[in-house]
Amino acid sequence: MQPDTANQTHTAEFVLVGFAELRETRLFLFSLFLTTYLLTLVENLAIIVLVRFDPRLHRPMYFFLTHLSCLEIGYTSVTVPKMLAGFLGVAGSQRISYAGCLTQLFVFTFLGATECFLLAAMAYDRYVAVCLPLRYAALVSWGACVRLAAACWLGGFLTPVLPVYLMSRLRFCGPNVIDHFFCDASPLLALACSDVSLKETADLLVSLAVLLASSAVIAASYGRIVWTLLRIRAAAERRKAFSTCAAHLTVVSLFYGTLFFMYARTRVASCISFNKVVSVFYSIVTPMLNPLIYSLRNREVNAALGRAVSCRSWKGQ
Repeated sequence: MQPDTANQTHTAEFVLVGFAELRETRLFLFSLFLTTYLLTLVENLAIIVLVRFDPRLHRPMYFFLTHLSCLEIGYTSVTVPKMLAGFLGVAGSQRISYAGCLTQLFVFTFLGATECFLLAAMAYDRYVAVCLPLRYAALVSWGACVRLAAACWLGGFLTPVLPVYLMSRLRFCGPNVIDHFFCDASPLLALACSDVSLKETADLLVSLAVLLASSAVIAASYGRIVWTLLRIRAAAERRKAFSTCAAHLTVVSLFYGTLFFMYARTRVASCISFNKVVSVFYSIVTPMLNPLIYSLRNREVNAALGRAVSCRSWKGQ
């Protein structure tokens, strides 16, 4: 039975526990996550710079890739710096205000949803390139690319509006310790002292809507791509066509695999520690891996990187 509303005091701030249970290895974890974060920044900035200054990469596929790199930088920067400060024991690093917590939740959800929509747009781009090559210039014009990218960012921005609004309507009057390294919905709901059933239902429906809508576009696009590839008789042409999709398909598999596990279910999770490990994977590890996947599996990106390095070496002589 909940206490009387008049006796309840609203929580003004939260304490992020992070990985306090691994205190003995905090310096090792700090070094590991700092290295991962710096690699994420360098790799994604390198992709943005390469596409910006290499005319051979001024194509829709790489236009979307720069947006993905911007998302990855924002995605990690929302959570990692504060987590790193917590490992070092910086004063106030584990504390976050109520408004700051909701803002972090909003931005993190916004960027994650935008990435879902952007990966769907990239799948559509690959579908047109493989299945409708003669109509590619008309269907994926620069105007269409800008509109698609704008729709992805707008859809991502609108996604957390209702969930975060409902979170703001909950009362937090008891313990203020969040067993996580950022303000995610599940550990926040565990601290609420009011009915969370409406919030849980809204979260589940919004998560499923974003994940199912974007994954349906991806599945339909790759279904048509596979069908087209099966009808190509020449093995060399088939491999070439598939190579243009391999990197994107790998990134989609990593990103959606963890997201479906985390969010397409009831938000008050039973195993917080395991959720933190999964959260590390999709919010820290995946943004570092994505640029590597694209560069290792894409000859054009590798060639552009080679040209940039050789040009810089020549200028340095």
